Amino acid sequence: MKKKIQRARMWRYFLDAAAEIIEEEGIDNITIRKIADRAGYTSSTAYNYFKDLSHLVFFAAMRFTTTYIEELPAYMEKGNNTVEKWLYSWECFCKHSFEQPEIYAILFMDNLGAIPEDLLEDYYSIYEDDLIGLPEQIKSIIMEQNFSKRSALYIENAVEEEFIDREDIDYIADVTLMVWKGMMSTFMNHRRNYSKEQAVERTICYVYESVMRTVKPDKRVKINYRFLGN
Repeated sequence: MKKKIQRARMWRYFLDAAAEIIEEEGIDNITIRKIADRAGYTSSTAYNYFKDLSHLVFFAAMRFTTTYIEELPAYMEKGNNTVEKWLYSWECFCKHSFEQPEIYAILFMDNLGAIPEDLLEDYYSIYEDDLIGLPEQIKSIIMEQNFSKRSALYIENAVEEEFIDREDIDYIADVTLMVWKGMMSTFMNHRRNYSKEQAVERTICYVYESVMRTVKPDKRVKINYRFLGN
């Protein structure tokens, strides 16, 4: 117990420092030395608690997803069936990810040199209070870091509701992931002159069209998703 408390305390020192630097200077300017200096320790001490800089930045980036996690249940409540809830959850995710593209790229796109699920489980073993108040279904989604699996978890119940065939779940999870990643890459690299609002709307449009192609024809009239906008 003492070791866990000590670890949590040290993590908080370094993550607080990293989060401050991200806010002040941006992710691109963060270094292990800057983090350690601000935390009041040496770089070698930081490496006692984090394997490398990318892991420390990954955990610090989690701090910036709080509003997304807090808003997700309200977005899902707007849906009357699993497909609608899933589409609203995508809208919530797009809204926040295009607001903070560098943060979400680190969490869902960058190569961390480790299994993200293990990193995330480690984070919540230290900061379990971050999950307080979330419904159990959403907790399991948050804890499943693999993006395709996250999507599949969202829409599994749509099979029981007879909106989607089970064999289509992995397909639509992968397709919508590629849609988001493609738009995020385009947006971050300025390959097209999209505003964040345009990026969100186009991504949702492509996600919606992809999903509707897998919904059974006789069930499509029961999908009443309406894009809310930012």
